[in-house]
Amino acid sequence: MPEPGSKEYDVRRARLRKGLERSGTPDQKANIEADERLQEEGMRSRGPRTERGRGPKGERPGND
Repeated sequence: MPEPGSKEYDVRRARLRKGLERSGTPDQKANIEADERLQEEGMRSRGPRTERGRGPKGERPGND
């Protein structure tokens, strides 16, 4: 799943918004509804994916 702010997320949001506008939803409401639908699909940040993304080893929680 793409994350908010990524290009893939923006493309999916734009396509969804355009479909809503074509079905008669006002522009402002289409924007909000498209965001809500994508959030419901579980598009959330997954956090760091690598060791490097977690930061310096000495500063990680649990490293005493």
